[in-house]
Amino acid sequence: MDLRIVRAGWKATLTCALLSSVALAGAPMQKTQAPGFYRTMLGDFEITTLSDGSMPFNVHELLTNVTPAQLDTDLARAFLNEPIEFSVNAFLVNTGTKLVLIDTGTGAAYGPTVGKLLPSLAASGYKPEQIDEIYITHMHGDHIGGLTSQDGKAIFPNAIVRVGKADADFWLSESKMKAASADDKGAFQAAMAAFKPYIAAKHFQPISGDVELVPGVRAIAAPGHTPGHTVYLVSSKGQNLVLWGDLMHVGAAQFPNPAVTIKFDTDSAAAAASRKKVFAEAAAKGYLVGGAHLSFPGLGHLRADNGAGKNGYTYVPIAYRSVP
Repeated sequence: MDLRIVRAGWKATLTCALLSSVALAGAPMQKTQAPGFYRTMLGDFEITTLSDGSMPFNVHELLTNVTPAQLDTDLARAFLNEPIEFSVNAFLVNTGTKLVLIDTGTGAAYGPTVGKLLPSLAASGYKPEQIDEIYITHMHGDHIGGLTSQDGKAIFPNAIVRVGKADADFWLSESKMKAASADDKGAFQAAMAAFKPYIAAKHFQPISGDVELVPGVRAIAAPGHTPGHTVYLVSSKGQNLVLWGDLMHVGAAQFPNPAVTIKFDTDSAAAAASRKKVFAEAAAKGYLVGGAHLSFPGLGHLRADNGAGKNGYTYVPIAYRSVP
């Protein structure tokens, strides 16, 4: 055996070991996430969940019609601690002829861990000017903040923007803003600013009643959280997806007990009634569901499960599937 070859091999092995040791010891933690998008097919439609990020959420402070002890039990069952991490999701529906965005995230208003819709949209392969239609579930800031830039310009210049007429009549009303408490006036101002460039461009069209907006996408009134809160039923080739906005906020508490409400509800009793109705239909018909505040990618199914609580449900997240 040639000793030169042995020595060369030994030196190469030693060098690799030393380099590996140095690299492992010195590699810094990155502390970042990739831009978030997830795709699945619904019949002939392509559905893309877009992550706007996540933020802390104080369950005990905000949820109502539930005892603190029950919330402790619910959080423990789900391996969660206060504050929980609260996802903010939007959904992109490509019907083949229309590109429809449902909700737009927080924009710049809620801090550094959210407001990531545009990077997620770009990573998914789309540009804001490609969006044809935007359907808003309701006019709270974490659903409309991404409509408009900080200098007041429309981020989606070619999109028609639609929202339930009862929400538009409420949040865009100067008289209702003047009558609101000091703490609530900011929500009215944010809504007016978000929609202003679309109204000026005549790109704003309120929704009246339950109606198909484009082939395969239907608006369904689900009031309570806000006066015009709307869910959207997406249907293709016999498959159905219901996108429910803020019909629910905290699955750990509201799946086992849909009667749990939240301080942000305009009408808590109506919100609970809408939630119970939509939950029951989704479970009975096997609909795929998409939640703005379900953990990303926020897609799954509901199974009626009285063992989870009186008239409760179990949420089954969609299985991850790679795209060829």
